[in-house]
Amino acid sequence: MHKTSSRLLALLSLLQTHRDRSGEDLAGRLGVTSRTVRRDIDRLRDLGYPITTVKGPAGGYRLEAGTRMPPLLFDDGQAVALAVALQTAATGTAVAEDAARALATLRQVMPPPLRHRIDLLRATAVRPPTAGDTPEVDPQVLLELSRVVHARQELRFDHTPGPSASADAPRRVQPHHLVTWRHRWYLVAWDLDREDWRTFRVDRIRPRTPTGPRFTPRELPGGDVSTFITSRFRGNDGTTTDWPCRGEVVLPLPAADVAPFAQDGIVEELGPHHCRLTLGSWSWTALATTLGHFDTDIEVIGPPRLAAAFADLAARYARAAGPENGPPL
Repeated sequence: MHKTSSRLLALLSLLQTHRDRSGEDLAGRLGVTSRTVRRDIDRLRDLGYPITTVKGPAGGYRLEAGTRMPPLLFDDGQAVALAVALQTAATGTAVAEDAARALATLRQVMPPPLRHRIDLLRATAVRPPTAGDTPEVDPQVLLELSRVVHARQELRFDHTPGPSASADAPRRVQPHHLVTWRHRWYLVAWDLDREDWRTFRVDRIRPRTPTGPRFTPRELPGGDVSTFITSRFRGNDGTTTDWPCRGEVVLPLPAADVAPFAQDGIVEELGPHHCRLTLGSWSWTALATTLGHFDTDIEVIGPPRLAAAFADLAARYARAAGPENGPPL
């Protein structure tokens, strides 16, 4: 049997990970009797945790949101996971300063053995070079957008398309999701004036008050926000994650040399020095340009539109080189 303090911690962890727990289920998971579970529930209530009794054939318990912050208890695994998450969030995010302060507070209240383990686990989140110029997002804007998404309220905001552009006319939208994609925050919303789905960069949004009336959520194309966002950023209509343009080529390179740079493409080994690469992109010209990055001969298997894109690029590059540097067309 667990010691009382360890058992209370395990009980609290079970209540936090599931909305309702039956007394029988809790007793079985903790290896104790239902009577012991009832006593432990009373101990947690005395510590300030708002646990209500769920009526029903089996009975059970529910951990409610309290009006005041009760003492927080974490087992060792949860504390380590939280410390790692805070270290990651403390690098180049909109809540970096708050994450760093939270990590310092968490470390101070840890018992010495666990604090020593956390000190040995120093993780540094390195931002990719492409994310170096990512504008910071105002945390208050994030909170306001999150609030209206949850409340299903229409929103008006000023939106600046780019750093050197002037602000658009105020947009009126039904906000559906707040998401991150490649180090940027986006608001997914139904644009009421354009009658279509739109994604807006949060760092370019300035909410207006008051907010509008409540609305009934529409069904997002693709069925879920992950499919919709992936599809839109791949140049599709939001219903499929497939690339609009997909081609197949043979490269005179070992498959092992191509695979690390194939992104989400499919690499098939044809021999020690040849491989087949199937790759997608948002346009045929972009796909041909991407394949040209391998700096080797390219045999186009299909489709014909990919071969045509290579021909267009060849003519364009020849003109760019000038008549004195390139072969006559």
